[in-house]
Parts: sequence; C-alpha cells; structure tokens
Amino acid sequence: MKSLRLIALSAIVTLGSFSAILYSSCSKDACKGVTCLNNGTCSGGNCTCPSGIGGNSCETVYRTLYAYSYVGNGTDNFGGTYTSNKLTFTTGSDTTDYTKMSMQWFDHAGASVVTLPITLSNNTSNGSNFSVVMTVVDTFTYTGTGTISGNTVSLSLTEATPHAPAYVYTFNNFSKQ
Repeated sequence: MKSLRLIALSAIVTLGSFSAILYSSCSKDACKGVTCLNNGTCSGGNCTCPSGIGGNSCETVYRTLYAYSYVGNGTDNFGGTYTSNKLTFTTGSDTTDYTKMSMQWFDHAGASVVTLPITLSNNTSNGSNFSVVMTVVDTFTYTGTGTISGNTVSLSLTEATPHAPAYVYTFNNFSKQ
C-alpha cells in the first residue's frame, strides 16, 4: 500500500511539473485582438502610434481636429494692423506623415495672401505646436511658428525679402469659425 501511495504521489508530482513547464513555455500573444489604426503598431498589448496620431487604438488623427478657419486681428513689427483676417488650415492627403498640414492666410477682403505648408509637433487632443516650413514665394521667404487647438490659433510669421527689413506678423488668439 505504501508503494502504491508513493507511485501515485510520484505520478502527481511528475504530472504537475510537466504541466507547469508546458504552461510556462507557452507565450501568450498580448496583441491578439488588439487593433491599431492609422499605421499604429501593437507591442505588449498596447498600440504605439506614429507622430501626429493618438488614442488607445491610434484612432485620433490630430490634424483633423484643427482643420478649420480661424478669424482675428493681427499686427506687424512696423505698426501695421490686420483686422478680420482669416487663417485656414487643411489636412491634405498624406497618409504616411500625419504631422503635415497646409495653412492659407486671407486678408479682410477675403483675398488669399499666401498658402504655406506647416508641420505639427507636440500633439495632444488639446492642441499642437506648429512650424511653417520655409517657403519661397516670388522674392519673399516665409518662416514662422504657432500654436493651434480646435478653438484658437496664434502665429508669428516672418516675411523676408532681399535688401529690405523683414516683416513679422503676429496673429494671436484667432477664433475658430
């Protein structure tokens, strides 16, 4: 009887050890059932989103939160004022770099002043910083930086031309239309 108990105990211990080794050797796929959108990738069960994208499943394309027209007043470094000007932001169609947008400046009469490419950075659902990609139009070179949210835009835009002082336009707290 003692030997039967010893055999049974040995069998249970062996079976338990084998089961523990088999169970621990199986790796579970933490990303099974996880869907990451907009070119996001899954690692360890969590989505890693490309720049310009956010959310648990990379579902938020930040630039779409800012693609509106914003209206307000501005000034320049020579004392000029710009009333009822409009800045319009569009997303474009780039599906590999979600930080790219386009900004168009309209004067008080609705005439287009300039269209410039911008790049978003430090994206959150509450807003982003952006920089104007250096652009040459005729003899003018444009650069600048700003902040944008779903409700307001502020921008400092420099317009330089050879052999003349640069204009620095300041547009603060333009409101979403």
